[in-house]
Amino acid sequence: MTGYAQVSRETPAGQVSVEIRSVNSRFLDLSFRIPDELRQVEPALRELIAGAIQRGKVECRVGFRTLSRADAEPQLDARVLAQLAGLARRVAQAVPEAAPPSVGEILRWPGLLGEPAGAEALAPDVLVAARQALDEFVASRAREGDKLAGFLRDRAAAIGAIIAPLQQRSPELLAAWQARLVERLRAALEQTEAPVPIEETMARVRQEVTAYGLRIDVAEELSRLQAHLDELARILEAGSPAGKRLDFLMQEFNREANTLGSKAAAIDLTGASIELKVLIEQMREQVQNIE
Repeated sequence: MTGYAQVSRETPAGQVSVEIRSVNSRFLDLSFRIPDELRQVEPALRELIAGAIQRGKVECRVGFRTLSRADAEPQLDARVLAQLAGLARRVAQAVPEAAPPSVGEILRWPGLLGEPAGAEALAPDVLVAARQALDEFVASRAREGDKLAGFLRDRAAAIGAIIAPLQQRSPELLAAWQARLVERLRAALEQTEAPVPIEETMARVRQEVTAYGLRIDVAEELSRLQAHLDELARILEAGSPAGKRLDFLMQEFNREANTLGSKAAAIDLTGASIELKVLIEQMREQVQNIE
């Protein structure tokens, strides 16, 4: 399934951005573009994305823009500041007449002002931005999934409209085919001089035609197609990740349509088999995009 999301986050060290995009794929294929300074977050990102997505060729890009020296905010070292305050109190106790240090003197104290945080300090913010981006990404894929589910329901309705009348007419079509075949064989026998009486031969013919009719009866295939439609509706209604189950179901749909075509003893069944295959192939192509 396709999807896209991008989140930027301002931090004291600079701006971090996480972008997640995907295209259709039957399996999960993750790739990352991360600056070397933030490469340590890749395992956590991989685990985060793999826990939320099961299918798709997914690319995750992480970027950051550090603050310039002019924009960077120096960091006070709380430990050094506490030590300096303690020293100032001890001096004031020992030398009461000594003036306390000014703010400027305190700020110039060695080690009090640290360097602005570097890229390595952005790792926690990267994960926060990644979670936000992943939430948006999953939501976008869910919207696409709803559209695909609607597409499958439409095709399933079309399949149901094909097989419903065939289920009602199947016995009629089979009986008509058997009657035509018997009449053709009778006409052929009447033109020959067989030593066995025609009526005795026709009794045997009717037995063979009936047996063959059982082999080409498509009622079972039509029933299984209807069962597959019911299962498709149940899977779509469940709403859980169902791509692989739908993959298997499409194979079963195709198998029944092929069998229906091979057994077709009437032009109605042949045409229905072709229409079914077209609809099933349309569904199969879209199912490969569903998670």
